[in-house]
Amino acid sequence: MRNKIRELYVGESDRAHRFRYALLFFDIGTILFVIATSFTQHGPFVEAVDAVFGVIILAEFSARFWISTNRVRLMTRLVTIADLIAIVSFLAPLAGEGLGFLRVMRTLRLLHTYHLSAQLKRDFAYFRRNEDVVLAVLNLGVFIFIMTGLVYATQYTFNPQIQNYADALYFTVTALTTTGFGDITLQGEVGRLISVVVMIFGVTLFLRLVQVLIRPNKVREECEQCGLVLHDADAVHCKHCGAVIHIRTEGQA
Repeated sequence: MRNKIRELYVGESDRAHRFRYALLFFDIGTILFVIATSFTQHGPFVEAVDAVFGVIILAEFSARFWISTNRVRLMTRLVTIADLIAIVSFLAPLAGEGLGFLRVMRTLRLLHTYHLSAQLKRDFAYFRRNEDVVLAVLNLGVFIFIMTGLVYATQYTFNPQIQNYADALYFTVTALTTTGFGDITLQGEVGRLISVVVMIFGVTLFLRLVQVLIRPNKVREECEQCGLVLHDADAVHCKHCGAVIHIRTEGQA
């Protein structure tokens, strides 16, 4: 049984691929649920769905912990921390604790998307052709969602300007782009620190996206002589060492 479960997580069979994509869709579904319910009161129905999500996440985490060959390393990974936060926050109402607001930290699970980047490149030609752009968009998107989750989780209980996830997202984007309308501000020392992090790291990721969008299109094909990876799409020789390279293309009709 242990080997079968491990094959689902690290194997290359069609069944393993479908399983990992199913986990990705589940992650996205829980994040959308968290965002949607930030606009509503958390009644019995939301708490019941929270419990279902919490049990599923706990079962999935337990399976990964069971098959892990290095459990110490597993417990120190950011994805694992995100899972533990999610489990506590989703199951908190069952224990009668006021920790439901931590549900929004489920956005940290978006970090798991990086583990599927290699699989996406194998399955979709678009990802192979535009790897740098996709990664830049992914980096920026994950950062925005995580910081928006932090803004909402740390501000909505006492900041009247942050009433739902949309307010938190609005602040994050305006701070990241240095627009700074000033109609929403974060309160307290933690709020100011979050604002600084959003501006510094957000601008860096945004400029990285702009850079890969405006620079000439390159393809990844490692030169066998010198190891240069990025080349012009129509290159015949390596610009670094002059060796003949054979760039694989999908052709045009």
